[in-house]
Amino acid sequence: MKNVLLTGFEPFDGQALNPSEEIAREINEATIARHKVVGALLPCVFGAAIKELKHQIKLHDPVVVICLGQAGGRAAITPERVAINLDDARIPDNAGQQPIDKPIVKDGPAAYFSTLPVKAIVQSLRKHYIPAELSQTAGTFVCNHVFYGLMHELASHRPQVRGGFIHVPYLPEQTGDQPSLPFEAMTEAVRLAIAAAIEYRRDIKAVGGRES
Repeated sequence: MKNVLLTGFEPFDGQALNPSEEIAREINEATIARHKVVGALLPCVFGAAIKELKHQIKLHDPVVVICLGQAGGRAAITPERVAINLDDARIPDNAGQQPIDKPIVKDGPAAYFSTLPVKAIVQSLRKHYIPAELSQTAGTFVCNHVFYGLMHELASHRPQVRGGFIHVPYLPEQTGDQPSLPFEAMTEAVRLAIAAAIEYRRDIKAVGGRES
């Protein structure tokens, strides 16, 4: 059985929870479309997160890699389209690092596109009445850092492996006045995203449209 690697982050910025970690733990060892899901936890630390991600890829030899992260303030599940070669941290990471205007990979490409079927994922989630939007920016904190590190690793060493990044909102228990989604809805969304990533070798042209 082929593997899908699903990663989440530990809590950061003084929070007690990170929904990405909880989702990766919940779906760990699930079977989706005849693929085994392997859940893994990444530290919310520049450098160390990419190192651990590379270790997990080597360990599990996945055919698809989906990294999850928390995006407080967003109201929908948001597959990310583009990773940029820039660390520009608004807050320190969990090791106290706060890089400003630093490239993730020296002399690396300015950006990488996700190789997941991001529009097909959005369409699938909407068909199941789960809020979903395509995002054009993963920010410049550790989420984008990992997204870029993933795509650089795949482009450099595993071009046959598809990968990308999906942001999820807060859990209701994390916030009183900002958007959130229930854990069950977010877990189902990620299951659907994994299924779409396995089914669609090419993305659709537009949400609601036919496959390209």
